[in-house]
Amino acid sequence: MIRPHQTKFSVAHKFVDSLVIMLAMVISTGLHNVTFDGQYINAAIRAILIYLLFASANRVYGSWRISQLWPEIRSVTIAWVLALVVMVTLAFLTKTSSNYSRVVIVAHALISWGLLIGYRILLRQALRYARRQGMNSRNLVIAGTGAAAQSMALVALESKWLGLDVLGFYDYSHPIGFVPLPDYPELKVLGSLEDMVQEVKLGGVDQIYLALPQHKTVELEFCVNELADTTATVYIVPDMLTFELMHARWYNMSGVPVVSVYESPFNGVDGWLKRAEDVVLSSLILLAVALPMLLIALAVKLSSPGPVIFKQRRYGLNSHVVEVWKFRTMRVCEDGDVVPQAKPGDARVTRLGAFLRRTSLDELPQFINVLQGTMSVVGPRPHAISHNEEYRKLVHGYMLRHKVKPGITGLAQIKGYRGETDTLDKMQNRVRCDLEYIRNWTVWLDIRIVVLTVIRGFNSKHAY
Repeated sequence: MIRPHQTKFSVAHKFVDSLVIMLAMVISTGLHNVTFDGQYINAAIRAILIYLLFASANRVYGSWRISQLWPEIRSVTIAWVLALVVMVTLAFLTKTSSNYSRVVIVAHALISWGLLIGYRILLRQALRYARRQGMNSRNLVIAGTGAAAQSMALVALESKWLGLDVLGFYDYSHPIGFVPLPDYPELKVLGSLEDMVQEVKLGGVDQIYLALPQHKTVELEFCVNELADTTATVYIVPDMLTFELMHARWYNMSGVPVVSVYESPFNGVDGWLKRAEDVVLSSLILLAVALPMLLIALAVKLSSPGPVIFKQRRYGLNSHVVEVWKFRTMRVCEDGDVVPQAKPGDARVTRLGAFLRRTSLDELPQFINVLQGTMSVVGPRPHAISHNEEYRKLVHGYMLRHKVKPGITGLAQIKGYRGETDTLDKMQNRVRCDLEYIRNWTVWLDIRIVVLTVIRGFNSKHAY
């Protein structure tokens, strides 16, 4: 019922947004006993027009079917904040700000934002319910039967609220009747790509997802060209599942679209935010542990001959060699081509060193490395150079952990992957956690890791 009127619903959506902003002005003036007169009506109209301009530019009024709630909330918030900035600037330039009650304007800004977000949440819930009941649905077919095609089908099948009905697959690789997903035997290969094009031209398909392997450029070009003669919606599913993507982003280089496959998440503003976080956290921690560090340094000096601080060369950001500081816990200071990992009962470890390693107190000098800028509070743990050279040949994607600064603690550590890596799968699990951290980094994730490190990390049976 709804799908032939998508454009009309987009217009209706804008109309509701306009009513919401006007209603918010009525509410805010009423709450503060201010007359809702012509000047406030004009202010609301200006806010509506400016907001609709930014909202349209920010793609607020696209299809909700394939978009998520939080990105839409972010888009609405950005559009509304920009509209407010323009409104305030215009009022300042025209010297009309004194004509309005500041309390009313602030209340209007907050109420409008709350209503714009609130009704979207309610409407989405209503649409999800309707789609679960089989209403407002779209049918789709998938070109391809590989990993990307199967993942796309599973998303549609397991997310009923999307309202997407999968009719089947089309591909050259398998005969008609082949079942790509054993758990869903009703979904079969329906024919070749030519068969798909003919079916779409008959008007029985709403959406087509082209999930062909990366090397099938001829087939992809055929589908794109032939489907241009239809009114169906066509999506290309990049064959990114063959890669372990980091923070994949699309860029435009003089009109040519490119996608980053392996990239650090700490570029631009995120990099400044990460650095600010490191400086603040490490400064606060160093102030808190200054006296314990002094006592540990004295104990190390008195317990065995040798330097207090052990400096070992390790790979840092972009594989640049850095010196990582630790309180010395061994009778030797090994930093050569072969550095055996510490084992239970290792004769090289002093009695005090065993305690420091088990409680991770030997890592405290690394907060100075953080202030120097060679490490982060949270990140992949740095390994000795000899270990890096060994494991980069054995673990796929191992060197990608060096796209960020090494950390004092990390996701792998709070999940229990610390200490000796006497088997290859232990290192693989550690690297998997490191790459998961890089892909999903947020400030809140860092804070969570720090808190869990304090709770779990000071007494580990795996640290020797």
